[in-house]
Amino acid sequence: VIYSVGSTIGAGIYVLVGTVAREHAGPALTLSFLIAGIAAALSALCYAELSCRFPSAGSAYHYSYICIGESVAWLIGWALILEYTIGGSSVARGISPNLALFFGGQDKLPFFLAQVHVKWLDTPVDPCAAILVLIVTALLCLGIKESSLVEGVITIANVAIMLFVICAGGWLGFQNGWPGYDVLKGYFPNGASGVFSGSATLFFAYIGFDAVASTAEEVKNPQLDLPWGMCLTLSLCCFLYMMVSAVIVGLVPYNAMDPDTPISSAFAQYGMQWAAYVISSGVVLALIASLIGAILPQPRIVMAMARDGLLPPIFSAVGQRTQVPTLSTILTGICAAILAFFMDVSQLAGMVSVGTLLAFTMVAISLLIVRYAPPNDMPMGGVDPSSPESLALHTGHSEADEGISEGPFGNVDEAPTASEIANMVRRQKAKGYIVMVCFGVITFVLAVSFSSLPFSIRCTTCALRSLLLLGATIVLSCIGQDKSSSRQTEGFMCPFVPVLPICCILINVYLLMNLGSHTWIRVSIWLAAGALIYL
Repeated sequence: VIYSVGSTIGAGIYVLVGTVAREHAGPALTLSFLIAGIAAALSALCYAELSCRFPSAGSAYHYSYICIGESVAWLIGWALILEYTIGGSSVARGISPNLALFFGGQDKLPFFLAQVHVKWLDTPVDPCAAILVLIVTALLCLGIKESSLVEGVITIANVAIMLFVICAGGWLGFQNGWPGYDVLKGYFPNGASGVFSGSATLFFAYIGFDAVASTAEEVKNPQLDLPWGMCLTLSLCCFLYMMVSAVIVGLVPYNAMDPDTPISSAFAQYGMQWAAYVISSGVVLALIASLIGAILPQPRIVMAMARDGLLPPIFSAVGQRTQVPTLSTILTGICAAILAFFMDVSQLAGMVSVGTLLAFTMVAISLLIVRYAPPNDMPMGGVDPSSPESLALHTGHSEADEGISEGPFGNVDEAPTASEIANMVRRQKAKGYIVMVCFGVITFVLAVSFSSLPFSIRCTTCALRSLLLLGATIVLSCIGQDKSSSRQTEGFMCPFVPVLPICCILINVYLLMNLGSHTWIRVSIWLAAGALIYL
């Protein structure tokens, strides 16, 4: 819970409140946070079940490897490497400008914390960001208990500051009659469309809960701890986000908010200038906690990829005393520190969203496959991922099986029974309808997103694809889930399958399609390089 909350509550909440309220939702900002939280919960429920079934450090990469295949898993892992590197670097570069407030401005910062302009570089170098990344890397190398203790202290302090905003802001609101809600255009100034467009922006304020899935091999009871960690994180974050937004839009009319510092400026209007220092402390603490949460998962994903032979085996080594992938952690930290020192990564921030949303989409697809057409060599939950048994399940054979030719139902000498044949036919049908769902989602979202197409074509395509999605969902429900799959987990089971994962796929693909062409060009270059390396 500590790692998830620390990764999720970043500095975005201190900025997004003003931007989304002014441009989209107005006083209905709280509803936008609720809708975004529900959308994020769909992915969290999918993660929760798969983390119980496959408690491995690889997270979405590991789930894709087992359920979809090695090539898709490689691209997901490759995208996640980019996501966590850029995510950690962008978070680190945001710390020194916020620290400047405590020193009286950027010019008053010590030389080792201030950004320095270099003639032959377009962007200033940031030694503070690089130093912080290296400090966090050293902390993570000490061990999971030590780093979780530090993360816990920082996260508790950050949550305390958010509770201060809620309590102090609520007191001011009741004293002054909540002037922010007394506006001419009412509670929904831009209608329902403004609420939903705001929730699409706020969805990214919930990204970070998936970091806990990468610690699956380090928690004491993954079948219980991981689902609780994700569900409690989203519940707590959604509650804090909604309460902060309800207070701030009540103190200041949405059209008068400062888009850059909405919370501190709201308190300043009521004469509480000192609150700006408290809120700036929250921003710095949130950024440090997010930095730890951004660097933590990547070494574990690299370790999982090295175990599968997709990266050099040296990266799969785990320290005997610390029990963490030390070499992978150091390499990750050095790369993130170099990027944070030299580059203005704010322009690359959209690439973080692509990696996350791709992972969310593949996790939802993997859940459908696990429930309706699980692989024959799917490992049982609770098996140590590095053990010979797990490796045998992963590759589909063990040393004792070498030289023995087997068919799809076992040894060639054994004839399949009628129930085995019926189950194979059911699985093949299920796979076909899962592919149909993916095709229907992509074409439906394309028709909705491309406003340049003629209106009649868009409407016709949306109607046809909606019928396709509805039909495939109904058929999957009628086919029934694989009985052996439902017996292979002792932990959390995602509810409302197949409707919930299909809704999750639809939301994530819609957000992916609306990230912008420049982001997709950059990501495509990275994925193409990854495909060449894989080949």
